[in-house]
Amino acid sequence: MGITKRLKFDIETEEVGRICKALGHPTRIQIMTLLWKRNYRTCGEIVELIPLAQSTISKHLLELKKANLVDIKNVGKKTIYSIEVENIQLLKKYLTSYLSTIEISEEKKSTVLTTTNKVRRGNSHLKQYNYQFPAKKIKETVL
Repeated sequence: MGITKRLKFDIETEEVGRICKALGHPTRIQIMTLLWKRNYRTCGEIVELIPLAQSTISKHLLELKKANLVDIKNVGKKTIYSIEVENIQLLKKYLTSYLSTIEISEEKKSTVLTTTNKVRRGNSHLKQYNYQFPAKKIKETVL
C-alpha cells in the first residue's frame, strides 16, 4: 500500500484551491453567473433558468456552500442563496496576481481568442475516429 504525501500550503493557497475545485464544474459556474447577475435567488429560481433537476441543482449549491462561495439565508420555508463576495475577491486577487506574471507574445495573442473549429455536418466527423454505423436494415416479413 502506498503512502500519500500531503504538502502544507499557506491558508490563502488552500482557500483558492477549494474555490477552484468548487468552480471546476460548468453547472456551478453557471449558478455563480446567475447569482452574480442577480443576487438572492432561491433554488427554484435557479432550476427555472438551468434545465436540470432540482436535486442536482441543490447538490451543486451545497458544493458551492462548502467552498464558502455562497451564503444561505432561510426565510420561512425558502432558502435564499447569495454570493459570498469576500471569497470572490480572494479569487480575483489571486488570478490578477497570477495573470500579471504571464507574458503572451503579440504574435500568440491573436491565436488565444480565435477558434479554428469548423462546423461539420452529418457523421463525417466520426470517420476520423474510425466509427462506422451500419445502414439500417429493414426486416422483411414472410407471409
